[in-house]
Amino acid sequence: MLRIGNASGFYGDRFDAVREMLTGGPLDVLTGDYLAELTMLILGRDRLKDPRLGYAKTFLRQLEESLGLSHERGVKIVANAGGLNPAGLADAVRELADRVGVPVKVAHVEGDDLAARFPDALTANAYLGGAGIAECLRAGADVVVTGRVTDAALVTGPAAAHFGWGPEDYEALAGAVVAGHVLECGTQATGGNYAFFSGHDVRRPGFPLAEIHADGTSVITKHDGTGGLVDVGTVTAQLLYETGGARYAGPDVTARLDTVRLAQDGHDRVRISGVRGEAPPPTLKVGLNRIGGWRNEVVFVLTGLDIEAKARLVRDQLEDTLGKHRPADVRWELARTERPDGDTEERASAYLRLVVRDSDPDKVGRAVSGAAIELALGSYPGFHVTAPPGKGAPYGVFEAEHVDASDVPHTAVLPDGRQVAVPTPVRTKEVEPVDSGSELPDALPDGPRRAAPLGLVAGARSGDKGGDANVGVWARSDDAWRWLAHELTVDRFRALLPETAGLRVTRHVLPNLRALNFVVEGILGEGVAAQARFDPQAKALGEWLRSRYVDIPEVLL
Repeated sequence: MLRIGNASGFYGDRFDAVREMLTGGPLDVLTGDYLAELTMLILGRDRLKDPRLGYAKTFLRQLEESLGLSHERGVKIVANAGGLNPAGLADAVRELADRVGVPVKVAHVEGDDLAARFPDALTANAYLGGAGIAECLRAGADVVVTGRVTDAALVTGPAAAHFGWGPEDYEALAGAVVAGHVLECGTQATGGNYAFFSGHDVRRPGFPLAEIHADGTSVITKHDGTGGLVDVGTVTAQLLYETGGARYAGPDVTARLDTVRLAQDGHDRVRISGVRGEAPPPTLKVGLNRIGGWRNEVVFVLTGLDIEAKARLVRDQLEDTLGKHRPADVRWELARTERPDGDTEERASAYLRLVVRDSDPDKVGRAVSGAAIELALGSYPGFHVTAPPGKGAPYGVFEAEHVDASDVPHTAVLPDGRQVAVPTPVRTKEVEPVDSGSELPDALPDGPRRAAPLGLVAGARSGDKGGDANVGVWARSDDAWRWLAHELTVDRFRALLPETAGLRVTRHVLPNLRALNFVVEGILGEGVAAQARFDPQAKALGEWLRSRYVDIPEVLL
């Protein structure tokens, strides 16, 4: 058995988690996921200021207090904190190790940076698999840092090295991919961001770990005495997060999510089994970040009576002022948060949000903020804004491309400096959709129904992938699944979430998880960095869905 823990789900996660995981119980490998689409943009801007940067600086500060601990306990550390500069981070780790007197062997993985092929992009990075990590660990590395690898690669690499898996051990690799997907977002697997949080103490959830076996099966758990919980529900929620169809494709293997079986295996323990694997696709995803233009926003506070009229007045005034210098993209959104007869001023107020974007910084800078503030004494009664408007800031645009895997120089740089080219898969398979419509359960018999929030009988978790979003919805019982599978069609989904009405929505069925996964294309515009939507990462899209009223069979309530 190999015990792999996680201590970071994003750049900015709980700083003490590395020490907590190293001291909280036995581990063989500790991973850290620091990268996301937005993070790559942030690191790209860091690198513009200083070419020596481009990696997650927090990781070094965490190692400063924990490298000795990991060495004493024999725990390998594998992290994608290298970002855009894994070689630079590896050198920094060596310098740190020399300074604190810890004799560790450091290796790194590179080859993901394809900026030369996409010269108009700020960052361009292929998503590599875990084979390079495995090479580094087999060569004796104690610390392995990478650039852009898939989140699951942080688990497949160590597992392949430990158990001796080859590139065509698809079932085992697929099991590790699923375990890695559960671990990758840290405490989201242990009660964080969980739909049914109110029945548990999730004030400070512990970070997750996976006990991985030679056949790829695993048990998700956490250190004894840490907060939160691990049950079938928390693991289901994380399995659905930021996924698409039943075939979950990656550079190591394509895992069949429709074959995953979850079972409670004791207190805070969930067993994952049954995962089938298939050959990986012939191409690798490449994440591209570009500077899309300039953005500014002003939030007007509207208090008391005549909210609609006040919003109309200030909007008309500002539109007239902008005139021919109007930015290319102007968006207004009125959030009616006020309550009649509000007992505090804030509860009596609504918010009118103006967002402007343009390729010309002057059109969204003082031209907008100055025009807004000049209205302060000549607009609606009670005029004020939530914060002084600024001069505008650049925003990013994310795109995904695909390149032939054989064209990407996946390279393991071993502790002694030798460079080992990681071969591309011998066998590949194009990803095709799975037809799971025939696997729907028998519908629940007709009976009395009552209008109630969907969330009383179903959980949900949502997230972003570029400009798209996914909403995974799962039932908590077999009977609830019999109802949900037939009730929540694409048309019903669109009706419940009107913002999705004009967009392409695809429904995927995952019967073993009693779950439906909806992929909504284009709802996030050009991605999170463009901030085109109120909830730019679709984090709460699932909770909005759960709050909507539907006619639920009374037997389920």
